[in-house]
Amino acid sequence: MNLHISKDKSLEPARKPFLKKLLSSRLTFSLVILLIVVVQNIITTPTFFRITITNGLISGYIPDILDEASLLVIVSLGMTLVIAATGGVDISVGSIMAIAASFCGLMLNGPEYRTDVYHSPYFLALLVGLLGGALCGAFNGFLVAGLKLQPMIATLILFTAGRSIAKQITHGQTIYIMNPTFKYLGVQIPGVPVRTTIIVSFVMILIVVLFTKLTSLGLYVQSVGINGASSRLVGLNARVIKFMVFVISGVLAGAAGLVGSSSLGSVNSGELGLNLEMDAILAVALGGNLLSGGKFSIAGTVIGAYTIQAITTTLYAMNVRADQLNVFKALIIIVIIVANSDVFKERIRKLTGKVVRKNVSVGG
Repeated sequence: MNLHISKDKSLEPARKPFLKKLLSSRLTFSLVILLIVVVQNIITTPTFFRITITNGLISGYIPDILDEASLLVIVSLGMTLVIAATGGVDISVGSIMAIAASFCGLMLNGPEYRTDVYHSPYFLALLVGLLGGALCGAFNGFLVAGLKLQPMIATLILFTAGRSIAKQITHGQTIYIMNPTFKYLGVQIPGVPVRTTIIVSFVMILIVVLFTKLTSLGLYVQSVGINGASSRLVGLNARVIKFMVFVISGVLAGAAGLVGSSSLGSVNSGELGLNLEMDAILAVALGGNLLSGGKFSIAGTVIGAYTIQAITTTLYAMNVRADQLNVFKALIIIVIIVANSDVFKERIRKLTGKVVRKNVSVGG
């Protein structure tokens, strides 16, 4: 009797979808870059994973990276939503940080440039700073959604004039806030061994994730970003969505400005958030998000932001000067552009297809 035993090939097709899913995931590229940076640090810095307690604070390379990347993470969250909804960038976030911090500093110090006595309640000053960021975001949103200007052109106004506005608020002076409670937001809350910047950045990530997942905002942003005309046909108001994402970006930039000024104990409108918008755009791109808009990944953006800070920390450890950092960032941008090009993706698909077919034939 001839028995015909057929192979169960149910597992073979699973290889192909998994491999394709892995290669097409928006997180794969950013995770690979982060892994390369971590491995390089392990080789060059044996104490990379060492964590100690110094002056009541957890310290080490990893806590330092999380701390120093906190402002970038917060700003990048808003940048992700703006890019996803409009296919454009908000280059005014650094200036909005300075404006929000200036409003807060003015409320706390009043007419004095250096004092340890609050002239207004602390939380009221923080709220005014956030409202200042929201107003800046609303201004950008009106230009983009109402007047239909290109996002980069619209935000160029505050990018150019924002720091001058901040200096007018502070009368051109650096405001020094000497009250120790002011540093709670950007340094440490007494008794808590983790820097507050890390806590605030994690809270902001959680809020944005919950807001985009538990409400319809995330779906609406993606729909408008993919095809604004089609989204209107199903009843979505693309203008309102675009306006909202700029307001959210403004609030997040304002929060970053408050945290940044708190960590310094002062408000320097000329330096706070300077050039941070470029790193935020790079973080979004490095996180696998398309700069043309549409689908977005908050997780990818966060990984991208931490990767950028890890690269910066690594370069400083290798004695690379600050004025040389932009060269390395430019190289990263080139890699991202090439990796996201249609020609490169098509070649990767063909190569992947050949590898999968070869594995299947060998397994068969």
